[in-house]
Amino acid sequence: MSNAWSNWSGFVTASPKSIATPADAGELAELVRCAPGPLRVAGAGHSFTPLVQSDGTIVSLEKIEGLVSHDAANNRARVRAGTRLGALMHILQDIGQGLPNMGDIDRQAIGGALGTATHGSGPTLGAYHTQLEALQIVDGRGKLREFSRAGDLDMIHATGVALGSFGMLTEVTMNNMPTYRLRRRKWVLPIADMLQNFETMMAAHRSAEFYYIPFSGYAQFIASDLSDAAPTPRPTDDDEEGLATLRKLRTVLRWLPSLRRALIRGAVKKVPSEDYVQDWLNVYASDRRTKFNEMEYHLPYEEGPNALAEIIALTEKHFPEVYFPMEVRSVAPDEFWLSPFHKRLTCSIAIHHDAANDPLPFMRAAEPIFRKYGGRPHWGKMHSLKAADFRKLYPRWDDALAVRRDIDPDNRFVSPYMAGLFGIE
Repeated sequence: MSNAWSNWSGFVTASPKSIATPADAGELAELVRCAPGPLRVAGAGHSFTPLVQSDGTIVSLEKIEGLVSHDAANNRARVRAGTRLGALMHILQDIGQGLPNMGDIDRQAIGGALGTATHGSGPTLGAYHTQLEALQIVDGRGKLREFSRAGDLDMIHATGVALGSFGMLTEVTMNNMPTYRLRRRKWVLPIADMLQNFETMMAAHRSAEFYYIPFSGYAQFIASDLSDAAPTPRPTDDDEEGLATLRKLRTVLRWLPSLRRALIRGAVKKVPSEDYVQDWLNVYASDRRTKFNEMEYHLPYEEGPNALAEIIALTEKHFPEVYFPMEVRSVAPDEFWLSPFHKRLTCSIAIHHDAANDPLPFMRAAEPIFRKYGGRPHWGKMHSLKAADFRKLYPRWDDALAVRRDIDPDNRFVSPYMAGLFGIE
């Protein structure tokens, strides 16, 4: 009987010889030593690139989850790598801690979120991997290895963003913050105003992001700031209903673009503002049921508005079938060798396409714009780059690959896709 695996959107599939679910690090080490290769680790399947794809063994860490220990004095928590973010939020809240920042999806496993440099938004807030204090991996020969900031800072920087290829992550110690509340506000404004005042608006809040709704001329701005106020009710999440409306207008009015534009513009302008206060874990995540494929590029911060303007023009001129909003965020610079935010303040722009449609024409047309502005692709989202491209984008590229060879000398974690990324024969 054949095994079958697919990512969340269904775009990436695999038929490995084995799908394994080890119960602990000991079983994982035995798999690394003996299972048919290449071995690739699956988190929640929320990557849109073939990071997990393998005809050898796909390893799920879903049983290696939960809290290991915590340090209340230093706001640290050690958790197993298969812990989903949704569960992690409640684990941390129960011990009086909070993640300093989050993206808007809580389905990912923390190991996968770390390995692909998953992030939230805020010019002073780093991606998840910047919270790493220590990590434990099983290396390519089945040996358990531990690295910490105190004694192995270079190894933390080399392996914190590892694409599942610098060993298999088993446990991580995260630097968190005391539990907190956020005041979150949403409002609509013309995209021209947003682009003109991009740096001012993004820097005015602890965390800020915006979504541009194609063919509307308007963006929805979202600002979050720390608050000591009492919690107030969070408004009903109606993103899915909004997507359904945009899809319907796209489909019904395909041959009447001016009417479609007018109706979308009118609907977006009427979206009510939001203003509420809640504990952090009740703010970040949104409901995401409509499946999509995604490309996200991380650009030098100052290039964001120009790049987005070109992406909008491309979409509205050539791709009327696109209706998903475009997401724009900022991320603080860091020191991690394979982090897309390495040593630069970043503007991240994400474009999406309904999973029911072929995403490749749209993504292929948009990618040259992102690359023209010096973008680095999100490791888990669609792109076409190979090793020669990455060597130009990452100053510590060769250093990182030297560490990878030491950890995995027999290339147990190298699938054909990973070989193309790393330039491995």
